[in-house]
Amino acid sequence: MNTFQFELVSPAEKLISEPAKKVTVPGAEGVFGVLPNHAPLISSLKPGVVRITTANDNEQEIFIAGGFADVTADNLTILAEEAMPVTSLDKAALEKELSNLQDDLKLAADAADKARLQAKIDLTKAKINVAA
Repeated sequence: MNTFQFELVSPAEKLISEPAKKVTVPGAEGVFGVLPNHAPLISSLKPGVVRITTANDNEQEIFIAGGFADVTADNLTILAEEAMPVTSLDKAALEKELSNLQDDLKLAADAADKARLQAKIDLTKAKINVAA
Protein backbone atom coordinates (compact mmCIF):
# COMPACT_ATOMS: atom_id res chain seq x y z
CA MET A 1 0.00 0.00 0.00
CA ASN A 2 1.51 3.35 -1.02
CA THR A 3 -1.19 5.61 0.48
CA PHE A 4 -2.85 6.24 3.82
CA GLN A 5 -6.15 7.86 4.76
CA PHE A 6 -5.81 11.60 5.49
CA GLU A 7 -8.43 13.75 7.17
CA LEU A 8 -8.22 17.44 8.02
CA VAL A 9 -11.01 18.69 10.24
CA SER A 10 -11.68 22.15 11.66
CA PRO A 11 -14.52 23.22 13.97
CA ALA A 12 -16.31 24.63 10.91
CA GLU A 13 -15.98 21.68 8.51
CA LYS A 14 -14.17 18.58 7.29
CA LEU A 15 -11.83 20.06 4.67
CA ILE A 16 -10.16 16.90 3.37
CA SER A 17 -10.89 13.19 3.59
CA GLU A 18 -8.96 11.23 0.98
CA PRO A 19 -6.00 8.91 0.42
CA ALA A 20 -2.59 10.61 0.50
CA LYS A 21 0.95 9.59 -0.40
CA LYS A 22 2.68 12.14 1.84
CA VAL A 23 1.70 14.90 4.26
CA THR A 24 4.05 17.43 5.84
CA VAL A 25 2.79 18.78 9.16
CA PRO A 26 3.90 21.81 11.28
CA GLY A 27 4.39 20.04 14.62
CA ALA A 28 4.97 22.02 17.81
CA GLU A 29 8.41 20.36 18.09
CA GLY A 30 9.18 20.87 14.40
CA VAL A 31 7.88 20.01 10.96
CA PHE A 32 7.43 16.28 10.30
CA GLY A 33 6.44 14.18 7.32
CA VAL A 34 3.95 11.32 7.30
CA LEU A 35 4.18 8.46 4.82
CA PRO A 36 2.32 5.11 4.69
CA ASN A 37 3.17 2.78 7.61
CA HIS A 38 4.28 5.67 9.85
CA ALA A 39 4.86 4.86 13.52
CA PRO A 40 1.97 5.88 15.79
CA LEU A 41 2.28 9.46 16.99
CA ILE A 42 0.21 12.20 18.58
CA SER A 43 1.52 15.74 18.25
CA SER A 44 0.33 19.23 19.02
CA LEU A 45 0.61 21.56 16.04
CA LYS A 46 1.70 25.17 15.63
CA PRO A 47 0.38 27.63 13.05
CA GLY A 48 1.76 26.78 9.64
CA VAL A 49 1.17 25.00 6.36
CA VAL A 50 0.10 21.39 5.91
CA ARG A 51 1.41 20.15 2.54
CA ILE A 52 -0.48 17.22 1.06
CA THR A 53 0.44 14.97 -1.86
CA THR A 54 -2.72 13.06 -2.73
CA ALA A 55 -2.97 9.56 -4.16
CA ASN A 56 -3.21 11.01 -7.70
CA ASP A 57 -0.13 13.25 -7.12
CA ASN A 58 -2.06 16.51 -6.71
CA GLU A 59 -0.48 18.87 -4.20
CA GLN A 60 -2.41 21.05 -1.78
CA GLU A 61 -1.36 23.54 0.88
CA ILE A 62 -3.64 24.29 3.82
CA PHE A 63 -2.84 26.90 6.48
CA ILE A 64 -3.74 25.77 9.99
CA ALA A 65 -3.83 27.87 13.14
CA GLY A 66 -2.65 25.00 15.35
CA GLY A 67 -4.32 21.88 16.67
CA PHE A 68 -3.43 18.20 17.02
CA ALA A 69 -2.32 15.38 14.71
CA ASP A 70 -3.06 11.70 15.31
CA VAL A 71 -0.89 9.38 13.19
CA THR A 72 -1.21 5.60 12.78
CA ALA A 73 0.28 3.25 10.20
CA ASP A 74 -2.65 3.78 7.82
CA ASN A 75 -4.27 7.04 8.96
CA LEU A 76 -3.49 10.69 9.70
CA THR A 77 -6.13 12.90 11.27
CA ILE A 78 -5.48 16.58 11.88
CA LEU A 79 -7.85 18.43 14.19
CA ALA A 80 -7.13 22.08 13.37
CA GLU A 81 -8.25 25.10 15.38
CA GLU A 82 -8.74 26.92 12.08
CA ALA A 83 -7.89 25.85 8.52
CA MET A 84 -8.00 27.41 5.06
CA PRO A 85 -6.33 26.90 1.68
CA VAL A 86 -3.15 28.97 1.38
CA THR A 87 -4.52 30.33 -1.91
CA SER A 88 -7.41 31.97 -0.02
CA LEU A 89 -5.11 34.12 2.14
CA ASP A 90 -5.21 37.78 1.05
CA LYS A 91 -1.94 39.43 2.09
CA ALA A 92 -3.24 43.02 1.80
CA ALA A 93 -6.32 42.25 3.90
CA LEU A 94 -4.19 40.45 6.48
CA GLU A 95 -1.77 43.39 6.72
CA LYS A 96 -4.72 45.73 7.35
CA GLU A 97 -6.07 43.36 9.99
CA LEU A 98 -2.62 43.25 11.62
CA SER A 99 -2.48 47.05 11.76
CA ASN A 100 -5.93 47.19 13.37
CA LEU A 101 -4.97 44.54 15.93
CA GLN A 102 -1.78 46.40 16.82
CA ASP A 103 -3.82 49.59 17.34
CA ASP A 104 -6.25 47.65 19.56
CA LEU A 105 -3.33 46.25 21.55
CA LYS A 106 -2.10 49.78 22.33
CA LEU A 107 -5.54 50.60 23.76
CA ALA A 108 -6.02 47.35 25.71
CA ALA A 109 -6.25 47.92 29.44
CA ASP A 110 -6.02 44.55 31.15
CA ALA A 111 -3.62 41.63 30.79
CA ALA A 112 -6.27 39.21 29.49
CA ASP A 113 -7.20 41.52 26.62
CA LYS A 114 -3.53 42.12 25.81
CA ALA A 115 -2.82 38.37 25.76
CA ARG A 116 -5.85 37.67 23.53
CA LEU A 117 -4.88 40.42 21.09
CA GLN A 118 -1.23 39.32 21.03
CA ALA A 119 -2.32 35.78 20.15
CA LYS A 120 -4.39 37.16 17.25
CA ILE A 121 -1.43 39.30 16.14
CA ASP A 122 0.90 36.27 16.16
CA LEU A 123 -1.60 34.21 14.14
CA THR A 124 -2.11 37.02 11.62
CA LYS A 125 1.67 37.35 11.19
CA ALA A 126 1.88 33.60 10.54
CA LYS A 127 -0.81 33.93 7.86
CA ILE A 128 1.03 36.88 6.24
CA ASN A 129 4.24 34.83 6.12
CA VAL A 130 2.59 32.17 3.92
CA ALA A 131 0.26 34.41 1.89
CA ALA A 132 1.21 34.89 -1.76
